[in-house]
Amino acid sequence: MPLNDVPWTRPVRIRLQCGLERTFTGAYDALDFLENEWPLRHGERHERAVKTCRGALNGTIAAVIAREAFLAACHEAGMPAVMVPLNRKPAIHPVRPARVAVV
Repeated sequence: MPLNDVPWTRPVRIRLQCGLERTFTGAYDALDFLENEWPLRHGERHERAVKTCRGALNGTIAAVIAREAFLAACHEAGMPAVMVPLNRKPAIHPVRPARVAVV
């Protein structure tokens, strides 16, 4: 992760047009994809996503807004988001004391 990245609280997993899935963890990853690997013509939502990701990296726009703009651009381009399960901490069960047989 680059030093100037703005991480998202939940990663975004996108199903690319070729069928593969790719996960984006922050504004830097998303902006790199939008500027260098975008598969289609640049639509209105694409341009908005580029601007908001740049704004997030500059500290002028909240990361959550950039994330939503990126999701909208992907949707516009026919690349649907795939649900990413939340990483929840496993439930910790107290250790039972060993049972001792009383004779």
